[in-house]
Amino acid sequence: MSSRHADAHTELWPLFGLDSPDGDRTPLDLDVLFGRTAPVVLEIGFGMGDATAAMAASDPGRGYLGVEVHTPGIGNLLALAGEQGLTNVRVALGDAMHLVHRLAPGSLDAVHVFFPDPWPKARHHKRRLIQPANVAVFRERLRPGGVLHCATDWPEYALAMAETLDADPGLRRLPESKGDRPETKFERRGSDAGRPITDLRYARI
Repeated sequence: MSSRHADAHTELWPLFGLDSPDGDRTPLDLDVLFGRTAPVVLEIGFGMGDATAAMAASDPGRGYLGVEVHTPGIGNLLALAGEQGLTNVRVALGDAMHLVHRLAPGSLDAVHVFFPDPWPKARHHKRRLIQPANVAVFRERLRPGGVLHCATDWPEYALAMAETLDADPGLRRLPESKGDRPETKFERRGSDAGRPITDLRYARI
């Protein structure tokens, strides 16, 4: 990490950080984590955290829980939270699915999966995050009417995502829209390479 990221990690991790080690199934109380009762958005794989910080800044009424394994990105999001005075951000280090299993059913207002690794080789497709079993867990953690929002710049993955999400009996497809999602670094990279951006939004029935 850069010195800026390291300083932010030292100062803010005790306030905003959360370790989620593999195998931990300790229930996570989101009201206690955020110090208030408010809707919570789960951001899976936030990268460097710029988009997460922007959404949290423009949406103070909801909490943003970001989970990532990339430590420089964690440091950067902590730095942004400190610099912008964001109190509605919490940052988890660990595997997203391990974290999700610690959350109570119906506890999330939204789940964001923006530009996950597409694992383009066929033999690696089983590693993709948007798989039927994972989607079922995401859906169970959403409140009724809560939204699962996925975005990708890989057309083949977009088709696979749509097939998986359409097949889940507890989700209803919403009109395709970027909504208030800020542009991410991965999105710009995909656009610069000429790849179309696909946003898929589904509400829990």
